[in-house]
Amino acid sequence: MIEESRRGPYRVSTDPARLDVDAIHRLLSASYWAAERSKPVVAKSLKHSFCFGLYRGAELVGFARVVTDYTTYAYLCDVIVDESCRGKGLGKWLVERVMASPRLETVKSWFLRTTDAHGLYRQFGFTEVTDPEKLMQRKPRP
Repeated sequence: MIEESRRGPYRVSTDPARLDVDAIHRLLSASYWAAERSKPVVAKSLKHSFCFGLYRGAELVGFARVVTDYTTYAYLCDVIVDESCRGKGLGKWLVERVMASPRLETVKSWFLRTTDAHGLYRQFGFTEVTDPEKLMQRKPRP
């Protein structure tokens, strides 16, 4: 099921056929969290995630990705809007469309990581982890 929403000249779509790997790689290469990601890694991540493209006409100008089982767990990541389109509320709208997706309505545990967008995500019910002692991570070996 493809989801689409319009706002003026912009559209959010979950149609995987519309995703432009080159444009997504370009956006992510300008971010602090994914600057080192190769295009093949970006392409593979798209295949294994629920993706939301933000478009102005046919041009991809924003992106968000959810790693999920569509039932109990979701990890929101790679939320980004092209610098030329920032300041118009498009990032907030993109996250709003992700959180409103019928495919994700049963998800109980949502997670994300951010360095600088706490205010945005708080608007959607995200808070700092209250029990960090229960979370663990495994970092890649050198």
